[in-house]
This record gives sequence, structure tokens and C-alpha cells, in this order.
Amino acid sequence: MNKLLEVKNLEGGYSNVKILNGIDLHVNEGEFVTIIGPNGCGKSTFLKVLFGLATHHNGTVLHGNEDVSGWRTDKLVNRGIAYVPQIDNVFPSLSVKENLQMGGVNLKTKELTACIERACNMFPDLKERMNDLSASLSGGERQMLAISRALISNPKFLLLDEPTAALSPKYQQEILANIDALRTEGITVLLVEQNARLSLARSDRGYIFSGGKVVYTGSAKSILDDPNIGDYFLGLQ
Repeated sequence: MNKLLEVKNLEGGYSNVKILNGIDLHVNEGEFVTIIGPNGCGKSTFLKVLFGLATHHNGTVLHGNEDVSGWRTDKLVNRGIAYVPQIDNVFPSLSVKENLQMGGVNLKTKELTACIERACNMFPDLKERMNDLSASLSGGERQMLAISRALISNPKFLLLDEPTAALSPKYQQEILANIDALRTEGITVLLVEQNARLSLARSDRGYIFSGGKVVYTGSAKSILDDPNIGDYFLGLQ
């Protein structure tokens, strides 16, 4: 398998505060990889450093064999990388349609229309809400909108930070099923998730973070089946 992402000895955080203490991680093309771990262990910070939203201190980030360490967010988007944060991931004062349009400001009208139609096919609940303000959406609908807007730019690599947080079981299942289905469209997924069992059930591999480091990595099945790991980490959900 070709490595789409390879991270070596990554250190980073916020300004001079170091949160990550030497992360080694890789994601192969077409994979669904989940990062789990206790609160405050650096999972979300890791995604933000990758996407240029937090400070890169040291180490190497390779994307398709090119060193993108410390790159600006706009350059990463142009390389086909998209990121969906856990919170503040939609514009509440804009309609659903306007939010989706914001994700494709550089697209021609015909291409943007096709991308919005794809979003509606993936998340049919959004189709009936196109003219509603995003502030009126439920938590699950907002997450659907945030993911859809990220997909408007036609990324090949999607980073997601806790997409099922605070959602109902129904929406949790639906969101993760749709994320998993993205692989059929050639999109590779790296996911941070508190709902460990649900996400690992759909993943190829997993990483466990603790104290800003990787403390375990293996197949998703091996993590789910290991009673020592399960007692501590999978009890998160």
C-alpha cells in the first residue's frame, strides 16, 4: 500500500506550549484510521498541527512523499486535504445552501451544483433544509453539513475531529456509515473519535494516544479484541 500520510517524531502545540511529544503515524491510501485516547492526550491538537491550525515545533509530515511540515491551511487544501473540526464547523447565520456554497467558492457554477447535489444524496436530511438557517439545525444535521461542506472541495484526504460527539445513537451510526462510504470515492479518512468502539468497528487500523504520544497501534480488530486495551481505553464510550 502507498502511504498517503507519514508523520515522524512530530512535536507541536500552541505557540510555545508543547502538547505532542514525538508522534509517529502513517495512513495508507484508501484507509480509514481512528485515533483514540483519553481527554487531553493531544488527539485534536494532532489534527490541528497537521492542518496548519496549531504550531508545528519539530518533526516531519509527509503527504504523498512531499514534506508539508508547517504548511499553511490554504496550501494543504490545494493539495486535496480537508478538515472538519468538532465545534464551530458551520456558519450559523448562513443558510444550509450558503454554507455549502462557501465550501466551493473557487468552483464554477455547474461543478458547484453537482457537488451540492452529491451532498444531498449522501445526507438526504439536508435536502429539505437547504433554505433554513444553519443555526436551526440539530446537532446531527450540523455535522452532516460540516462534512458535506468539506467535501465540496473534492478532497482526497479527510481529517475529522470527533464527528459523533454529543449526537444521538441514530446520527452516530449514520455519520460514521457515510464517512466509511467515502472510501468508495477514493477518499482516505483519518478520524479522532471519543466513541471508540463504534469508530473502530469500521476502521482498518487504530492509534491510541496518551500524554501526547502514541502508546499503541495495530489493526482495529486487535484493539477491540484486546481485553487489556478494552478495559482502559474502550471504556471511553
